[in-house]
Amino acid sequence: MQPVCLVIGAGAGIGSTVAKRFAGEGYHAVLCRRTDEEGLRRSVENIESEGGSASGFLLNAVVAGSIEERVADVEANIGPIEVVVYNLGAQIGDRALMDTSYKMFERGWRMATFGLFRTAASVCPPMERRGKGTILVTASTAAMRGNAGQHSHAAAMAGRRMLCQTLNAEYGAKGIHVVHIIVDGMVDAPDTLGKMLGPEAFRKLREERGLERDGLILPSAIADTYYHLAHQHRSAWTHEVDLRAFSDLPWWNR
Repeated sequence: MQPVCLVIGAGAGIGSTVAKRFAGEGYHAVLCRRTDEEGLRRSVENIESEGGSASGFLLNAVVAGSIEERVADVEANIGPIEVVVYNLGAQIGDRALMDTSYKMFERGWRMATFGLFRTAASVCPPMERRGKGTILVTASTAAMRGNAGQHSHAAAMAGRRMLCQTLNAEYGAKGIHVVHIIVDGMVDAPDTLGKMLGPEAFRKLREERGLERDGLILPSAIADTYYHLAHQHRSAWTHEVDLRAFSDLPWWNR
């Protein structure tokens, strides 16, 4: 059986690009995303067209049992999950405190923190039995710094960071490598940044900062880093790393 790279949050930016990178190295990539079945199908076909092996599933991570059932099915019918990429965001946009409903606040936590908890609870037991495994967790600047209007997002992402630390404390010595990856900048991704800005503003941003200027983080470059992290020698594991374009100041200088 091929080793499996399970990507939860396989949009057309980071998620699908990371899945393609692992598939190109001999993994079976399992891509999961909440909506856009057609986009999911295209991502799988794109991997297969280059000789990779992949499957795609719609998955709403906030629904009880959804993650647990998918992990169990993959382990039973596709192969051992050696790498998990937890790439779900929790951004609801800038909202003042009194404009952030209890439901909105809780949903951010369910996506960013509780979803990762459920994923870890599902994959860590089989990884522990095999004595190896990697959990790569995409994070954002909000995990490190809370800004006005980011009550739900910052609380959820900071909680995710602490969860990664506790998972490392319990499972690192058992051979499971957990990495918290802070993406500290704008990613050249049409279905995340592009949708948030709108097509015209996104096109203008790419012309001003992206493309050959390298001022937007390229998903393919992120994917290279994810693959490297998953294959580090255990005597020199990285547990937290931040990524940004060369021209951006880091979060602590902004």
